[in-house]
Amino acid sequence: MSTAPYLQSPAATASHTEARLRIGGDWTLAHYAQLLPQVDALRSQLDAEVRVDLSDLGALDTAGAALLVELLGAGRLAELAADAPDLSRERRALLQTIGQAMADNEAPAHAKAGSALGDVFAHIGEATLTIWQHLVALLGFIGLTLSTLVSVLLRPKRWRLTALAAHLEQTGLNAVPIVALLTFLVGAVVAFLGATVLADFGASIYTVDLVAFSFLREFGVLLTAILMAGRTASAFTAQIGSMKANEEIDAIRTLGLSPIELLVLPRVFALLLALPMLTFVAMLSGIFGGAVVCALTLDIPLVRFLAILQEDIGLNHFLVGMLKAPIFAFLIAVIGCLEGFKVSGSAQSVGEHTTSAVVQSIFVVILLDAIAALFLMEMGW
Repeated sequence: MSTAPYLQSPAATASHTEARLRIGGDWTLAHYAQLLPQVDALRSQLDAEVRVDLSDLGALDTAGAALLVELLGAGRLAELAADAPDLSRERRALLQTIGQAMADNEAPAHAKAGSALGDVFAHIGEATLTIWQHLVALLGFIGLTLSTLVSVLLRPKRWRLTALAAHLEQTGLNAVPIVALLTFLVGAVVAFLGATVLADFGASIYTVDLVAFSFLREFGVLLTAILMAGRTASAFTAQIGSMKANEEIDAIRTLGLSPIELLVLPRVFALLLALPMLTFVAMLSGIFGGAVVCALTLDIPLVRFLAILQEDIGLNHFLVGMLKAPIFAFLIAVIGCLEGFKVSGSAQSVGEHTTSAVVQSIFVVILLDAIAALFLMEMGW
C-alpha cells in the first residue's frame, strides 16, 4: 500500500537541543512531482547541524534516491546510509550507488579567469605532459611487444603464418602501385629541378648523382615510410580500435589468448618484411623517373645514366637507406597498434586515434630520419 511521502522541515521539529529533518513515506517516481518543490525549498535551509531522520522512509526507487541526493548531497547521504540502522541493506546500496553516480557526473566548478600569459604556460605544461605520457606508453608497449616477440620466436608452433601472409599482402603487395607511381614522379621532379639549377653552372651531368644520392639515402625510404604511416598505421589503428569498441579484445583475453601475440605480432612482422621491399621498389622507381627526365631533357641515354651510377655511387648509400627501413617499419606498426588499443569504445574515438596514429608515425619517421642524416653526415658514412 502506497504511503504519501513527506518532509518535515528542521524548524517544525526543532527541539531545545537540536534541529531535525524527518523524511518519510514512499519516495518513488510516482511522487516525484510532489516532492521536487519541497526539496528545492528545503535545500537552502539545511546545514551540518541539522540531524536527518530516515527511520520512516517507505518505498524507494532511483528517482527518490536522486531527490535525496539533491537535498542532502552525495557525501552526506552516503554517511547517513552507512549509519542508519533502520534502513535495509538494499536501500543503503541503492542510496550509495545513486549518490556516487551523481557525484561522478557533477559539473565541475568554473575556474577563475586567469591571465593570458598564465593560460599560455598552462597550455604548454599540458602539452608537455601529454607528450611525456605518449612517450612512456609507447616505450612500455615496445617493451611488451619485444618480450612477446622473443617468447613466440622460440616456439614455432605459435607462429601465425596465415595472418602474416594476409597482412603482408595488405601492407606490401597492395601498396606497390602507389609507392612506385609516387616515387617515379618525385624522381622526375628532382631530376628536372637538378637539371634546371645545375645547367647554370655547366654541371648538368651531376643530375644523375643528385637523383641517385637522394633516393638511395633519403627519399626512397622516407617517402615509403610516410606512405605506410598514412596507409598502414591508420589501417592497424582502425582494425584494432573497431575490435576494442566491439569488445572483441576482451573476448580474446577471456579465452586466455594474448592480444599482443594474436593481433600485434603478425602486423609487425608483415610491415618489417614489406617496408624494406617497398623501399627497394621506391629506389628503383625514383631513379628510373630521374633517368627518363635525363634522357628527355639532358640527352643522357639510359646506358650512360647507368654507367655514371656504377662509377660514382657506392654501395654504402644503398645500405644506409635499406637499414632505415626495418626501424621505421617497427615504429609505424607499433604506433598504429598502440593507438588501436587506446580506443575507448565509440566511433569518434576510433577516428581520433586513427588520426593520432598517422600524425605520430609521420613525426617519428621524419624525426629519426633527420637524426640519422646528421649522425651519418658527421661520421662520414
